[in-house]
Amino acid sequence: SMPEKRCEPNIISYSAIISSCEKLGQWRHALSLFECILNNSIELNVISCNAVLSSCEKAEQWQHALVLFEAMPMANIESNVISFSATISACEKAGEWLRALGFLELMMEETVEANVITFNATISACEKAGKWLQALALLKVPQGLFFFE
Repeated sequence: SMPEKRCEPNIISYSAIISSCEKLGQWRHALSLFECILNNSIELNVISCNAVLSSCEKAEQWQHALVLFEAMPMANIESNVISFSATISACEKAGEWLRALGFLELMMEETVEANVITFNATISACEKAGKWLQALALLKVPQGLFFFE
């Protein structure tokens, strides 16, 4: 009989499993798998990072999301709109409106185009903290358009 060939997991297989964990709300498993990638010197990609970021965001683990987001450049991974949106959403869920604004500013500095999810999460973070002026500024709405009774 032929010897059994062992298939080594690669970044694609890890990313698929991490995405499944994210969908199932298993953020701890997603982080463990991410550690396996790092420990096995498998080259990371933005897809695997975004899956872990989204997993942390959904589980309201904003500190983990921030650590991962800030580590991405060290691994030569360029953050994209999904990376930023997940991180901003994580900040929004934690009431970290100032951080959310900071990430939106960073996004613009890095010329990553924001989408409706990014803006909604940042506006929601401002709104939850009662920072409606900052939310208006994001929307570029002149304050004179609002009439208060």
